[in-house]
Amino acid sequence: MKYKDYYEILGVPRDATADQIKGAYRKLARKYHPDVSKEADAEARFKEMGEAYKVLKDPESRASYDRLGANWRNGQDFQPPPDAGDFQFRQSAGNGAGFEGMDFGDFFEQMFGHHAGWGHSAGKRNPQAHGENHHAKVQVDLEDAYRGAERTITLRLPEADENGRIVQREKTLRVNIPKGIRAGQTLRLSGQGGPGVGGGKAGDLYLEIEFRPHPRYRVDGRDVYVDVPLAPWEAALGASVSVPLPEGSVELTVPPNSAAGRKLRLKGKGLPGKEPGDLYVVLAIALPRADTEQQKEAYRALRQAFDFHPRGR
Repeated sequence: MKYKDYYEILGVPRDATADQIKGAYRKLARKYHPDVSKEADAEARFKEMGEAYKVLKDPESRASYDRLGANWRNGQDFQPPPDAGDFQFRQSAGNGAGFEGMDFGDFFEQMFGHHAGWGHSAGKRNPQAHGENHHAKVQVDLEDAYRGAERTITLRLPEADENGRIVQREKTLRVNIPKGIRAGQTLRLSGQGGPGVGGGKAGDLYLEIEFRPHPRYRVDGRDVYVDVPLAPWEAALGASVSVPLPEGSVELTVPPNSAAGRKLRLKGKGLPGKEPGDLYVVLAIALPRADTEQQKEAYRALRQAFDFHPRGR
């Protein structure tokens, strides 16, 4: 089944107003009405236009068509979503002129179901459709993953306006950030997605979690990394240093003769969870400046004391 672009059939842009859609249909209907047109395909064109106008004239059915058809292009095989048969659209008083008894196309029936309630014998029905699920990415602080938190976030999400056009609107929500959440995990906010049609259930909002860049820590899965600078004598002789953690701090023993880049593991100090991650302390050597003559002399003495060739002989 091939996708039908109702906007292209009527010759209007996807953001056309209701008046533009109505005007385009009337112009084409006069041209292709089977009683007056001499075009060979007038009857088929008139039927196709009526199908397109029936959907796009009503804001609710138009919004449903946009949601279901937005990801399809002409020429592609069309497979309706699993709940497409549940869509039912109303026939408003005075809207049936020229459509009663019309046999709409296969695409229409595939998309909206064989019992769309648009025939003259179907009577009036309320349209019901599940709202569209929305997806967004949000950034949280690493510290929130250690403690859990409640945060206010503002997102721009698509919604259908009074003319059925999809627009971006801001939405502010209070979100609970569970303790131990990882980057890439998704939070589901039930009923916070797109509104349902005709009293249908609203869709859900899925938030993919990202960590904001941290000035001190790096995260890899459940493991956390932190760079700790050492003075040359601390690295050479060993030392006890205080290491700040996302929660609290810990006294860490640095073994003698530790080289820059060495990793010391603090088991279970990474992101919390049923199987908590580890925190890795990455050692760095911070060299003091030699600004005074006394400091320069100390470096000269150090040079004489060691037979050290950092680049090899």
